[in-house]
Formats: sequence, structure tokens, C-alpha cells
Amino acid sequence: MNSNALSATRAVPSRDGCDRFRRLPRRSALQAGSLGALGLSLADFFSVRSVRGEASITGGAAGLKGLPQRIKSVIQINLPGGFPHHESFDPKPEAPVEYRGSFGVVKTKTGDVFSDNLPQLAGIADKITVVRSVVGKIPDHALATYHLHTGYTPTPVIDYPQMGSIVSHELGAVGDLPCYIAIPGKNNFGGGTGFLPSIHGPFETGGDPGTQKKGFKVRDFSLPAGLSHEQLDRRRGVRDIVDHRIRALEANPVLLDTMDEFHARAYSLLTSTNAQKAFSFDGETDETFELYGSEVTGDIKGPDGRLHPKGLSERLIIARRLVEAGVRFVTLEYGSWDCHGDVKKACLDQMRPLDYALAGLVNDLDRRGLLDSTLVWVTSEFGRTPKINRESGRDHWARVYSMMLAGGGFKPGLIYGASDSTGGEPARDAVTLENLMATIYYQMGIDSNKELVAFGTRPIEIVKEAEVVKPLLS
Repeated sequence: MNSNALSATRAVPSRDGCDRFRRLPRRSALQAGSLGALGLSLADFFSVRSVRGEASITGGAAGLKGLPQRIKSVIQINLPGGFPHHESFDPKPEAPVEYRGSFGVVKTKTGDVFSDNLPQLAGIADKITVVRSVVGKIPDHALATYHLHTGYTPTPVIDYPQMGSIVSHELGAVGDLPCYIAIPGKNNFGGGTGFLPSIHGPFETGGDPGTQKKGFKVRDFSLPAGLSHEQLDRRRGVRDIVDHRIRALEANPVLLDTMDEFHARAYSLLTSTNAQKAFSFDGETDETFELYGSEVTGDIKGPDGRLHPKGLSERLIIARRLVEAGVRFVTLEYGSWDCHGDVKKACLDQMRPLDYALAGLVNDLDRRGLLDSTLVWVTSEFGRTPKINRESGRDHWARVYSMMLAGGGFKPGLIYGASDSTGGEPARDAVTLENLMATIYYQMGIDSNKELVAFGTRPIEIVKEAEVVKPLLS
């Protein structure tokens, strides 16, 4: 028995999914904008555990020196728990029922078929790219999530940085907004900044547009009541005086320079009209919310006996506003796809809002002229088993699964690679997760084979021995 199958047999699922997956720790909220007596605690975002990273804090345009920058931004929509490829992008209508499942198919605009759960995406298949032959390594939620976000499997020796952190280190921020933003927070299993300084970690919004809707606000992002910008400037001046006195006492100049950068970024965020506007729905029309399917629900009623919208549309509208304002990497999550029991119910509950929201995002970026410069990347840590189990669900499966991409210079209308007749193994053009990540880095102007120096002396490739998948690109 190979390692994938062995790991799958060790999972301890319930009807609602793995205990380990259901017990994911709650994301910690970012305390961003409250003010202390001498300065801004928003700087804590940029400074927390700053001494951990030993790689150089320099970055900026470093990634642009070797490769041309083909795209400006990435929006990663992660579907945690293991998204079922049979019920989405890779249906098997001719397979026996225990493999193909309960759903039919819908013909795409390009003549292929998707599951009939995705009619909206089928209608814009000429604008998207689907890779049906992604190959992972580990059918374990925590380990595979770390692999997805870093390109490395976990080791006890080195903590590797997330993709968004690499982008921040190599390319730097544009304007006042952070380079890397997580809505409302990062996945706790996805790692952190690794050996990079924590200044390259994600800005976590804390507040969730998916639940707050049009009242969305980044937590503690505004000035406290009664405090004017003039008073803020005076307090900043006091902090500068204190810093000057500390420097006169010959404190660590490198640490002080770093803290100066933290505070400068925090001040810019709190006082920037551009930043405040990007983190809001200011100016968005009802037509835009309708385009993203804001009121679309699944078919499963909540405990109150009603059907409820899922909130993905609002998260994606904020993500679009952020990349429009210059943010390079935005990540967010939707749903819970650990469907060991009743995969049909999981899809009926969650798939329709996903279909509308993704199609809305792609169409909106396209009509605004942003699709070529923005990559929409739909991910999951692995897929699901080809055969439906005794609980009418599917278990963990990393040997082959599907991912969707749109824009960003990827070839539109392309279905790349294939799984076998039951969706269990790659049949042709297998794409490792590492190679797919290398291709995205390449489009951003980052050489994934570049070595970063960790711990002062140790060179580590951004992604180890990865190759760009050129057939995916226009």
C-alpha cells in the first residue's frame, strides 16, 4: 500500500468530517488601529515576533531583476477540507455510479463537461483554465495545507514561508496597502513567514465581509472617537522624540530601524484615504452584488429552517477592490469540504454560491480590464477518493485532483491534463503542486529556483527543483 492510501486509512472521519479538521483553531483577530499613549499598536502587525526571521529584510523589487513581471496580483480562494473534483471540475459520467456520484454534467462553453453543480463557470469556460491533473503528496489536512501554502512538506528543522510572504519579500508593497492580505485571517495550518522576517506575514482583516456584509470594517482600523489626524501627528512626533533618545543610548540600531519601518507602515495605513477606501464597499452598486451572487443560497436550510447566503461574494468583492488598489496577494477561504459523509449534501449546501461568486469575480475583473494582470487561483489541500464510501461520502485523496485558474496570463479555455476513467490517478500531463506554484511565481516575475538565505548561511530555494509548466501559459 502506498503512502497516500496508508494515510487515508488512518483518518478518523465522522459523518461531518475529520475530527482534526473540525477542530481547527479559531483565527486570532488582528488588533490593528488602536492607539497607545505614544504611538500606534497597528505597528504590532508589522513587528510581532520580528526577531524570529533571520533572512534579510530586504526585498522590494528584487524579484523583478531576473524575470519580467507579467501579472500584478493573485487572489487565492482556498476551499479547505478537500474539494471533491468529481462533483466539480472533473466529473466521470461514464464511470459506475459508485465513482461518478449523484450529479450529472453540464456542457461547457468550450465543449467539455463540468459537474452540473457549476453551470455559471461552465458558461464562462472560455475565460478560465482548469488543471485536472494536480498531484499532491499528503492526504492529511494539516500537512497538506502547509504544503499548499509553502510548496514544502513540514520538517522539524526548517519552517518555510508562505507564498504570500515570498511575494512580499521579493516584490514589496505598492503604495500604502500591505503586499499580502488575508480575509479575515490566514489558515492556521498553512505556516507563517518561516525564516523570513514577520514583516512579510499577512495583514489579517479580522473583520469578515462575508458576515458583516456592507457594514464590513477592518477590526480596529479607524481612529478612536475624538482623536483627530492632527492629534495623531502630534503623538507621532512624541514617539519620534522618544526614539531619538533611545538611539542616543546606543540601543540596537538595526532593531530600531526595523521598528521605524513598522510604525511608518502603520501610520500610512491609518491615514491613507486609498487604504480606507479599499477596505470598504464604497461605491459598489447593487448590480455588482447581484453579479457575484450575493443572495444566492444552497439547497440546505440552516438550523432556523431558512436558506442563507454564504458570504463568499462579499469577500471576493473586497478582494477585487484590494488588487485594484495595488495589493499583490490576497487569500481567503470558503466552505468546509471534508465530506467523508454525504458528499451530495455538502455540494447542495455550498456549491451554488461558489459557482456564482467565482463566475462573478472573473467577469467583473474582465470588464474592468483587470483579468490579464490578476490571477484568480482556486485551491484545496487535496481532492477526494474516486469511490464513494459507505457513508455516501468521499475520503482524502492526494494522488490527483483539480484546480481552477483564471486570468494572469494563463491560457483561457484550456482543460489541462486528465485523470483516469475513475478520477483516481493522473492519465496524462501530471502537474505537481510545486510546478504549478513555480508557474505562478514566474508570472509574477519571481524565479522559484532563486535561493534565499536562511539562518545567515543556509541557501534555500523558493520552491525546490520546480519547473514552469509553459503549456498553461498564453
